[in-house]
Amino acid sequence: MLALSNAPHRGGLVEAEGFFFMKVHKDYSGDYRADCRAFELENGLKDFVGFMTAAEVGKVLSVSRSGSVTAYVTAGLTNPAIAGEEPPPWKPGTINMALVIEDGLTVGAMANAIMTATEAKTYTLLKLGYNATGTTSDGIGVFAFPGDVEWAGTATDLGLNIGRAVRSALEESLKKWESTRS
Repeated sequence: MLALSNAPHRGGLVEAEGFFFMKVHKDYSGDYRADCRAFELENGLKDFVGFMTAAEVGKVLSVSRSGSVTAYVTAGLTNPAIAGEEPPPWKPGTINMALVIEDGLTVGAMANAIMTATEAKTYTLLKLGYNATGTTSDGIGVFAFPGDVEWAGTATDLGLNIGRAVRSALEESLKKWESTRS
């Protein structure tokens, strides 16, 4: 599949066999390039896109499917931020979203899917009462086969499915994350 992401491991526009969420210590300050490569090798993975999180992946991972879209989300929100405002002092806390889309997309549609997913993330955070548009370290990736679908905005069926999948998975992941804090 093609992957378009801001992931620390193999981010950008790359061909990928899949993706992973790697758990790191909350005070992580290691060599993320070397650590992600080591994680990939240790787990028998090759050509994967890698995201990092201090959240307990097994406890917060949520998956939601809508139409041809499956959203995989890990959420931790100890450092909520608002785009365009001075960020808070850094603390670990990341929302990672990986979208697997079964439709064949153009690269432009993949970028459009990132925009739609980000809008869905922001809406979900505000709806749940968080005064944030995300965190200071959010990750997102879209995974799809190359194809002819050119649009994935909120006015399209694909965009509707992206929004539904992201909102559902993020809400569930945040509830799981909140339960780990008590």
